[in-house]
Amino acid sequence: MMQRFFCRCRYLCECVRLRARLKSKWELARLEFYSLFYNVFIDKSTIIDAALEPIYWFVDTFAKYLGPAMVALVIVLTLSVVVIFYIFIIPFTLLQGFYLTLFHLLFGHWLLIMIVFNYFMGVFTHPGRPPQGMLPEVVSMCKKCIAPKPPRTHHCSVCNMCVLKMDHHCPWLNNCVGHYNHRYFVMFCVFMWVGSAYVAITSFPLFIDQFRNEEPRFQPLKFWIVNLSLDLALIEPLFKESPPDVMLLASNFSDVVVEKKVIPKPVLKKLTYNCVLYEFMLCCGVCAALALLLVWHYQLISRGETSIEHHINKSEAARLKADGKIFKNPYDFGTKMNFKMLLGLEYERSFWRHILLPSMHLPYGDGLTWRSSTYILDPSSNPKTL
Repeated sequence: MMQRFFCRCRYLCECVRLRARLKSKWELARLEFYSLFYNVFIDKSTIIDAALEPIYWFVDTFAKYLGPAMVALVIVLTLSVVVIFYIFIIPFTLLQGFYLTLFHLLFGHWLLIMIVFNYFMGVFTHPGRPPQGMLPEVVSMCKKCIAPKPPRTHHCSVCNMCVLKMDHHCPWLNNCVGHYNHRYFVMFCVFMWVGSAYVAITSFPLFIDQFRNEEPRFQPLKFWIVNLSLDLALIEPLFKESPPDVMLLASNFSDVVVEKKVIPKPVLKKLTYNCVLYEFMLCCGVCAALALLLVWHYQLISRGETSIEHHINKSEAARLKADGKIFKNPYDFGTKMNFKMLLGLEYERSFWRHILLPSMHLPYGDGLTWRSSTYILDPSSNPKTL
């Protein structure tokens, strides 16, 4: 009995020593792991960003090649809408009156000029980057550029540079939206939305005519002779090869019925139907998409923040709310003043001249220093300060 008791005690002691050794090894491994990977600033968002790093790399790498293709797509789609408008919509408005056609020509060309001007200015205008050397104000260091960052400046991984007042990288512009081209981006979206809605509304009667009627009442004037020639080319062989009792029906020189078999419509009439359908559906889709985008940017501008600052301010507001404090965006001066600052209309500039007509005026300030709603600098002493 005593021997069995001592064996059990020895076994228990061995288990305790083994457990202590395993615990010490676990603590040592845990200490080594934390010494290599622990960061006091790590949180859930940091872990998610690290996990999504391969996706970010894929987007950053291929966005450089995707951008020129997106710009070419915008140009091709816009050009196709303009060509169809000239060939089909303008002749249709002639049937509705001379003065209405004159309005369409003036208003449509004004819209086209504003769309093209703001788009190409948004594409070719540099958004702005911090200069090398001493900066008047620095808030942090860029980990990618290893350089100081002024307020509201963020790094674009696609352009591989820091951008002043960066909003986002727009693949449709193949450019960053920043301090110097933010106005062009917003105005392009506004005028493109107005233009899409205008074309969709103008082409709607023609769309109904082509979509509902088996034999549309309207065909472009320049196609009538070509359609007639094609119809006669289809009918003439039937007179030569068909017996006299063959029933021929040619309504408006469009469809030919031979022994109750319908010969398809000429190609150009099908082209009219396809072009009008394409024009109306494309403009409706663009109008709906841009409406959502403009609502989002209206909310951002009215609060005096960019797309990036929206997420930063949201996190900061949640953090301060937990401490019983209220977050105040230092760059929010109210909806009206925020839009004036964005459009460059704060001092002695006309809305009619600088917004409704092409204008290359620069935004106020240099993008390096910004006045805030909590601490207002004197613009007379530093006119470049915003």
